[in-house]
Amino acid sequence: MARRDLLANVVKYLSVLVLLAAVSQVCTRQDHYYYQEPYDDDLSLWINEQQVKIFSGVAMKIYAIDNGRVSPHIRDPMFSHYLPIIPSEVSCVNFTWRSGSKKYHYNFDRLMSEDESVLKPPTISIKTSGRVPKNAKEFSVALPCSGNVSGIAVFSIGLLIQSRKGKPVPGTPLRIKLRKECAHRGVYRSSTLSAPGPDPECDKKCANRGVCNEDKICVCPEGYMGQYCQTALCYPQCMNGGNCTAPGNCSCPLGYQGRHCEGGICSEKCLNGGKCIQKDKCECTKGYYGLRCEFCKQISYAVT
Repeated sequence: MARRDLLANVVKYLSVLVLLAAVSQVCTRQDHYYYQEPYDDDLSLWINEQQVKIFSGVAMKIYAIDNGRVSPHIRDPMFSHYLPIIPSEVSCVNFTWRSGSKKYHYNFDRLMSEDESVLKPPTISIKTSGRVPKNAKEFSVALPCSGNVSGIAVFSIGLLIQSRKGKPVPGTPLRIKLRKECAHRGVYRSSTLSAPGPDPECDKKCANRGVCNEDKICVCPEGYMGQYCQTALCYPQCMNGGNCTAPGNCSCPLGYQGRHCEGGICSEKCLNGGKCIQKDKCECTKGYYGLRCEFCKQISYAVT
């Protein structure tokens, strides 16, 4: 696999875990405000479309927290084991968040390197604790190599988010542990990005046209993840019990439809302008009610 393709896959994997939204050789401070999207009214943490497009070629948002709900990928205790080593070229990561109409407090309670001779502790461009901004705002995390030795170091990031009343957001604190490659100053390590030699036996384990790199780790094509590239990715996630059967393709259970299984199918048509919002459930227009919005509310007039 070409160097560019392999790096794109590395970035794609890490973005699912909210660790890669933008990569650069030099990490600069990121604290810009963005347009507030009117349909979001609760806590969200995501990678924006422009950043994802740079590395995957597809303009889409990838959420870690969407309207107060933590992505199940983040909560998978084995998910970090599926990820390849972050290459030495990756020195900075950016992500965006907002609290919406509610108020939340955050605390980065863990920014640690397990081998500071290789990798210094991660640093962030904002205070380690404070209030999540109401409007969308981007911040960055720097992964500074010591520059003294070449090697691979494990680092961990912990993030706790609480409501005004001190109640943790379900699924937090986020606990993320990953591996970062560093190169001695003046030494360019290209081994992890070079095209690996053929390994048919290892490649057989990788599904959906994934291939093994020299570390015996499956490098998955766009739209797939997992130790053996067996899991398709759908963003937003399939709703109402739908299954992600292919990248961006949800298989909906009986009674639901739509790209993300977000819409219902009503066996009988909703009347008087009503809309089918769930399986056999109509949302009625003002003045109507009933299972099919078939009844009209009577208006009584006072007689004087």
